[in-house]
Amino acid sequence: MVRMESVQTLLGHQGRVWNVSWHPQGSFLASCGEDKTIRIWGREGDKWITKAVLTDGHQRTIRQVAWSPCGNYLASASFDATVAIWDKKSGEFECNATLEGHENEVKSVSWSKSGQLLATCSRDKSVWVWEVAEDDEYECAAVLNAHTQDVKKVLWHPHLDILASASYDNTVKIFREDPDDNDWICAATLSSHESTVWGLAFNPTGSRLATCSADLTVKIWNEYLPGNSEGIVTPGTDAVWKCVCTLSGYHNRTIYDIDWCGTTDLIVTACGDDNIRIFKESPGSDRNAPTFSLLHTCYGAHTQDVNSVSWNPTFPGLLASASDDGEIKIWNCSDY
Repeated sequence: MVRMESVQTLLGHQGRVWNVSWHPQGSFLASCGEDKTIRIWGREGDKWITKAVLTDGHQRTIRQVAWSPCGNYLASASFDATVAIWDKKSGEFECNATLEGHENEVKSVSWSKSGQLLATCSRDKSVWVWEVAEDDEYECAAVLNAHTQDVKKVLWHPHLDILASASYDNTVKIFREDPDDNDWICAATLSSHESTVWGLAFNPTGSRLATCSADLTVKIWNEYLPGNSEGIVTPGTDAVWKCVCTLSGYHNRTIYDIDWCGTTDLIVTACGDDNIRIFKESPGSDRNAPTFSLLHTCYGAHTQDVNSVSWNPTFPGLLASASDDGEIKIWNCSDY
C-alpha cells in the first residue's frame, strides 16, 4: 500500500492552477494558471518558495508549462493562441521567442527527448511540430490535422521522436517522421475511449502508454513492434498499439491528468471529483493482459477539480498537484 502525506501547500496564483511541471533535475517546479502567470518554485531548507514570477509572456490563461530536457528552457502554452519560450541566460527568466500560428487556444506543449523538437496542440484541431534551430530559432516542421476535434494534450515518447496526442474526438494519435520524404505522418490511431481523452503518460521505457478520459476510465496500451513474439500483425514498419487493460469503476468524474513515475512505476491520476489516486501493476501480471491495483485514494486532495499531477523525476515518491482551488500541493508518497 501507499501512504500520501501532504508536505506543503503552495499559494500565490489567483484563480485556477492548470498545470505543474518539474525541472528535469527535480530541483524546481513550474506552475501556470488562469492568472496568466508562471511561477517558479524552489526549495529553501524544508520549504518550497517562489523563486520567480513570469508575468509578461501571455495575454490569456496559461494552460501548460514544460521544461526542456536540458532544463535551460521553459515553454508555456496559452489560450492567447501562442507558445512562449523562456530562458535564464541573463540570470533571470526572459521570453526569448513567441511561437504563433495556431488559430485558437493552445492547450499543450511538449519537448522531445533530444530537445530539438517541440510539439503544440490547440482547439483548432491541429498538432504542430517545431524544429529548434540555431540561435534559439523555432521553425514549423509540420502541421498535422489528423484529429477531428479540439486536441487536449501532446506528449513525446521518452526516448524516440514519436509523438502522441489526445483529443476531444475520443482518440489518441501516434505521429512519426517518414524518413523517405521527411514528412510527419499519423502512424496509428488508438480508439477505445468513449469520450474526450484528456491525458497521456508513457511508462519509463516508452513501451506502454496510459491514457485518461472523460469516460471515467484509464487505459493501458502496449506497443507491439514488427516481428513481435506475440504474433500480432503490424502494418509495414510501424508498431501497433493495443489496449491491454481498462481501469474502470474507480473515478467518479472526468480524469484530467495522468503521470507514470519513472522511478517507482506508480501511476497517478488527477480527477474532477477532487481526489488523487495511485495505481500500480500487480506483481506477476501478464504483459499482454496486465492487472493494475488501486494502492491509494487521497480523498479531498483539493477542494475543487484536480487538473494536474506530476511525479518528481529524481526524488522517488515526491508528487505535485494543481487544482481549480488555486492551490498547488506537494506530497510525499511512500510504502507502508
